[in-house]
Amino acid sequence: MQTHASAKHHPHDDAPDTAEAFRTLAKLPPGQQRDTLRAEIVEAWLPMADRLAGRFRSRGESFEDLRQVAALGLVKAVDRYDPERGNAFESYAVPTVTGEIKRHFRDHMWTLHVPRRVQDLRNRVRFARQDLSQTISGRQPTVTEIAEHARMSEEDVRVGLEALESFTALSLDAELPGSEDGYSLSDALGAPDPSLDVVIDREAVKPRLQALPERERAILYMRFFGDMTQSRIADQLGISQMHVSRLISRCCGRLRDQVMQDAA
Repeated sequence: MQTHASAKHHPHDDAPDTAEAFRTLAKLPPGQQRDTLRAEIVEAWLPMADRLAGRFRSRGESFEDLRQVAALGLVKAVDRYDPERGNAFESYAVPTVTGEIKRHFRDHMWTLHVPRRVQDLRNRVRFARQDLSQTISGRQPTVTEIAEHARMSEEDVRVGLEALESFTALSLDAELPGSEDGYSLSDALGAPDPSLDVVIDREAVKPRLQALPERERAILYMRFFGDMTQSRIADQLGISQMHVSRLISRCCGRLRDQVMQDAA
């Protein structure tokens, strides 16, 4: 059975001749006939989409997944193509499919969010290294060589090289290279130091302590910095232990209220 999307080939490539099919598709109302013709056009151009997907092999994604992404881009191209503009479908479909594949890598393959400019630099550096590896043997190309080949600045090359090593993130539980005892990245991470809170509290209360009457300031110093008991403080000052307790409670409450007001 002959379909509208015929298998006729152009003389210079293997692109199917679907110009008439697209013109017919544009005139058809929504319905079964239009859906069938649309599916035939997509099927006719699938080999092209597969070839475009093949350009992105060996980038950490399975070829089957890339084919599916390319097919999605092809469907979008078929739905958006306007034959009345006069451009060949292939010239519209190729960048559409390629853009869909690149968007897939940008949105799904990078573990961390990386600016598009850095991703582009990464790709340019990667292609340049691949080209140079065919002429340079026994070593990796230098930053200067990559910059000259790709017509980039050496600073951009360094950014691209760093991005090459950052395509995926290392698990915190992964054993560090050279470690023989299971030492992982998480073992090297620090934790908040509780003593920092003490330093902050001391600095916050210091000006208020200096404003206290001398006897009250001396009592607090003996209690909290000299680690003296209330009884020893009472004996040293010649007052009752109960009075010392009331003075400490009153001073601490006042200092707390003042510091909270300062923070507010």
